[in-house]
Amino acid sequence: MSSIGELGEFGLITRLTDRLPQGPAVELGPGDDAAVARAPDGRVVATTDLLVEGRHFRRDWSGPYEIGCKAAAQNLADVVAMGARPTVLLVGLAVPPATPVEWAEQLYAGLSEECALTGASVAGGDVVAAPLITLAVTALGDLGGEPPLTRAGARPGDLVAVRGRLGHSAAGLELLESGRTEPAELIEAHRRPRPPYAAGAEARAMGATALLDVSDGLLQDLGHIAKAGGVRIEVDTARVPVAAVLGPGGLRHVLTGGEDHGFAATVPAAAAVPPSWTVIGTVTEGAGVLVDGRAYQGTGWDHFRD
Repeated sequence: MSSIGELGEFGLITRLTDRLPQGPAVELGPGDDAAVARAPDGRVVATTDLLVEGRHFRRDWSGPYEIGCKAAAQNLADVVAMGARPTVLLVGLAVPPATPVEWAEQLYAGLSEECALTGASVAGGDVVAAPLITLAVTALGDLGGEPPLTRAGARPGDLVAVRGRLGHSAAGLELLESGRTEPAELIEAHRRPRPPYAAGAEARAMGATALLDVSDGLLQDLGHIAKAGGVRIEVDTARVPVAAVLGPGGLRHVLTGGEDHGFAATVPAAAAVPPSWTVIGTVTEGAGVLVDGRAYQGTGWDHFRD
């Protein structure tokens, strides 16, 4: 099994890019000084995330395919949370030269296949040698002539609704940290999030006043909506979906666990909320987030404190 160092930079680029199918948004893909992406709307939604080995993933816990899926998913979810359609990913990869070439190939397979779920594609990027594996991923998207869905539009009287898994990734991480391997469903949820990419279009159809993906914990992310809109959000735990697999501590994981990349939205009280969404609270006048009428201790993830 050859290493990346033995193959060399340009050999690696060729091996990786030859395996990347290009979607309809890509006018010119890998191989030139830059890619060219179509932007029919005339505006481009753009987002970037970093993943650092030992901080965001561990190679003894996750395989390269899963890491690739996760890196793509968290960026694609951000684009969807703006009410946009993902179009392009650009990937910067820093990697130790001793890393097997097959590891990088599987990483890019995960990136590419996760993109395919949304119609996007990996259109370019960069590779460089480094002591630790680091991924820098930029995702682009198209609004299709619609206004962006931001965090700032929640109004008193709105409903608060969620879509997708919540708490599973955090519970899976807790299992891995304690050396456990069951329930496997939770381990898999941490290794590979599965954002419900249809949520952006569904939220727009409901007339959503605010939307974001739940990456740092439900309460923390709802706090962003509350702050941006100058409102208070009140969560009713009796209405919060807690999957049985999460066990006795499930509610805590749902309220504070991140990296599932589900979605939270505020919608008008008269909105037709589809069954795929669950209403968990209301927007009122005031500030912050209350849980069953009280402040909740421990709201989510902070990169510089956790």
